[in-house]
Amino acid sequence: MRDLLIVVDMQKDFVDGALGTKEAVSIVPAVVDKIREYKIEDVFVTRDTHQKDYLSTREGRNLPVEHCIEGTPGWEIDAKVAKAVEGATIINKPTFGSTKLADMIRKISEKEEISIELIGLCTDICVVSNALLLKAAMPEVEISVDASCCAGVTPEKHEAALETMRSCQIQVKGVE
Repeated sequence: MRDLLIVVDMQKDFVDGALGTKEAVSIVPAVVDKIREYKIEDVFVTRDTHQKDYLSTREGRNLPVEHCIEGTPGWEIDAKVAKAVEGATIINKPTFGSTKLADMIRKISEKEEISIELIGLCTDICVVSNALLLKAAMPEVEISVDASCCAGVTPEKHEAALETMRSCQIQVKGVE
């Protein structure tokens, strides 16, 4: 069994930048510790990636806060997390869920038995989107999320996303 870790969007703009929250800041040490539990070749990191025309996109019109503009400091992975993921596979994604990530992980699952654990930001947007894409692509693969290494836009939305994932047979770990 090969255990894979997906680190979702642990970028400066989501931690302590344009869309940062105190909850996001608080999970950074747990995220770094979790990454260290995995072989670096089994760690996949997503990076929310927008362009300068973000505000004219559908997402930008619905969330009119410039964030994760490619090449800006806010697009970069949080410094502590970046150090921990050196050598990992990084996938830039233009929207909430990454079909590229799902395809990449599905190809691995076709060659060997795997489990997938997700952590990161934001629980209620990009973490849940990627978890559900992975579940749809690989319904027989064990998929979990560590709630102690995730934060939502609000604590209430975090909890709602965890409940959605439970309903879709994604194991939720790290809950007190």
